[in-house]
Amino acid sequence: MKKLAALLLVSLLVIAAGCIGGSSQSPSQSSQQSSSSSVQIIKLGALLDLSGPIASDGKKIKNALELAQEDINRYFSENNMNFKVEIYFEDTRTDPKVALEKVQTLDAQGIKVIIGPTSSGELKNMRSYVAAHKIVVISEASTAPPKFIGFASPEEKKYVFRFVPTDLFQSEAIAAELKSKGIKGLVILYRGDAWGKGLHDATVEQIKGDIEIAEDISYPSNPEPTDWSPYISKAEDGINSLLSKYSADQVAVWVIGFDEIATLLSQIPDDSELLSVKWFGSDGNVLSDKIVEEAGDKASKVALFSTQFYAQSDAGKKLIERFKEKFGIEPSEYALIAYDAAWVAALSYAEVLKENGTYDPDLMVEKIKEILSKYSSGELSVSSVTGDIELDEWNDRASGDYAIWAVKDGSWEMVGLWKSSTGEVEWH
Repeated sequence: MKKLAALLLVSLLVIAAGCIGGSSQSPSQSSQQSSSSSVQIIKLGALLDLSGPIASDGKKIKNALELAQEDINRYFSENNMNFKVEIYFEDTRTDPKVALEKVQTLDAQGIKVIIGPTSSGELKNMRSYVAAHKIVVISEASTAPPKFIGFASPEEKKYVFRFVPTDLFQSEAIAAELKSKGIKGLVILYRGDAWGKGLHDATVEQIKGDIEIAEDISYPSNPEPTDWSPYISKAEDGINSLLSKYSADQVAVWVIGFDEIATLLSQIPDDSELLSVKWFGSDGNVLSDKIVEEAGDKASKVALFSTQFYAQSDAGKKLIERFKEKFGIEPSEYALIAYDAAWVAALSYAEVLKENGTYDPDLMVEKIKEILSKYSSGELSVSSVTGDIELDEWNDRASGDYAIWAVKDGSWEMVGLWKSSTGEVEWH
């Protein structure tokens, strides 16, 4: 009898072990499903540049996401919601190849929702993998028009959201800025990647017929130049040509780049005519710590007027003060957008789990649109820090104003605002 009981016990243990080992759940599903009394973990990935050409902005975005994680988890706790968000950070160095590798790394960990990447070149290189594996991406800073990152239709882009307007808007702001300053002649230097070309082409379309372009110079983005002398020489030729026709205050340099602009400026000779005219930049370099630290005197001399999407609510202003108090620096607008993106991602993910029991990418896409509307309107007892977020058919932010920053006395200062409602620049 004892022998029979022992055999029955062994058989039951074997059957139980087989049931456990034969589970069909994926790692992400098994980690996210639990009993009603336990906390469900919501894993989000974040693709940021923490050591490359836009690391100064990437670190601010990371700081904002850390604050978001803290605030979201407090919200879950205070509202008796059995969820906890965990954000996994990956450094892409703004390298499209590395960005794809990092997406694959996160995917292998069962992470199916990602904040980022920051640049459009990275997003372009990720797009096929993201679509094939149904990974939901919410970028806080990719701004190239959809066609420049390889999307032919909104359906192809269904898993990719961007909570920032495309450069079709920024190009209008830059064109208005140039015209407002009375610029008649221009030399352009731009990164030859998806973002640089997209912003370049959109803006040139806006200014053609009004502003003469003496030199239109593309430079490599991966890697960026270390010796800028050939580009400086060509740009000087263009400026000298323009100065034979126009006064110095009617001539400018427009540069489309990231932190590498610091190296470019530092290599320009002190007596170069390039430093006798105004410079204009873009959202790629605005508020760059590296520029003011390594080339602050030259940047102050040329002003480097630079545009960045601008939308701040009362909640945003409070977050900015909290950010500055904790980290000792001003957050970029993209850091604020990333904060909003984390909230929308986490709340949408929680809704998917409550409704479906397990994560579903197609339901996640639907929930993001639903939650985004409620989050923007304040229905969820939490407020968007970048104001109302409306998306167009491509899942990109539909509109927005642009702040204009300039370097003065070695530091960045907001000097104007382009209003999308009027198409005009309001200089401070």
